[in-house]
Amino acid sequence: MDETVAEYIRRTVLKIPRHEIMEMLTMWEFLSKTQLQTINVHQIKEKISQEVVELCEVITSIVNDNHTYRNKKVWTVYQMTKAAGEETDSFNLADFKYKFKRSLRSALKNVTINFREYEDNAIWIRIAWGTQYTKPNQYKATYVVYHSQTPYVFISSLRSSLPLLCQALVHASSYHDIHEMELRSRCIDSLKDIVFKRYSQTFQTYHPRPLQERNVAPEKVDPRIIQENKREKERIQRVNQEVFGEGLQPKIEFAQYKLETMFKGEPEMDILTEKEPFRCVVKFSSPHLLEALKSLAPAGMADAPLSPLLTCIPQKARNYFKIKERKGILSASCLGP
Repeated sequence: MDETVAEYIRRTVLKIPRHEIMEMLTMWEFLSKTQLQTINVHQIKEKISQEVVELCEVITSIVNDNHTYRNKKVWTVYQMTKAAGEETDSFNLADFKYKFKRSLRSALKNVTINFREYEDNAIWIRIAWGTQYTKPNQYKATYVVYHSQTPYVFISSLRSSLPLLCQALVHASSYHDIHEMELRSRCIDSLKDIVFKRYSQTFQTYHPRPLQERNVAPEKVDPRIIQENKREKERIQRVNQEVFGEGLQPKIEFAQYKLETMFKGEPEMDILTEKEPFRCVVKFSSPHLLEALKSLAPAGMADAPLSPLLTCIPQKARNYFKIKERKGILSASCLGP
């Protein structure tokens, strides 16, 4: 909310006689009945005015936050599962809201929950967390995006209250369990494209821009070399298209690989006497990682095709991997079933 508007609301509330505050706020028809009941009119008016401003900020933030934060927060994808043999129930939004609120508030009293529905069956949930002794912090809210009739949930960064949130989601949506998919990004739309398997259909065809020619003196080149280079470029383009497709890739900013493998080298090296595996973390980052990887082979910076460890991100729907030893052969979790 704009600071000028917030200050105007605060000063207006201060001018209202104490016994008329609730009546006036009700006449405004901006705050819900539930929100009005949270206001303690017996405290000093300065605190009353601040509470009203905070509640108004919650309302305005719900309208604006969905577009403001959709590409600014790090989103993590979670997948819910049914029990064996259990069928998917028909989705009822009112029932989902009721169960979700009841589950969270039974575990934590000081919590603010707001919902907003969109045409693509996306339900945005804004949660402001408090504690047993403190009110909800409206400036550090958690955002949850759930698509009804799907098992996927997108959650912004959250640590301490994550078990409570997951429990509420499973209960409200009538699922049995929930687990993290090891897939994260700041672009929630790209995450949706990956888990809903729609990136290869909706993205536009990629048209590489030709390199600008420089005025250089012509030199005599063996035509056999030119023909060989042409064949190699055609091979790289064909292989690259088979791996990445023709369209733009989903926007992922990073991929992390955690290695726990045995060191392989000369027998006389002392490090081979250690039985502990070699551990390290390798992280790739870029404003558009998959498009950057896609451009490596055509630019002559890597062989084609690239390692499946780098190209399997959209197909496996994950960008966090653990690479371990398996029966003496280097393997990765992304290459398994």
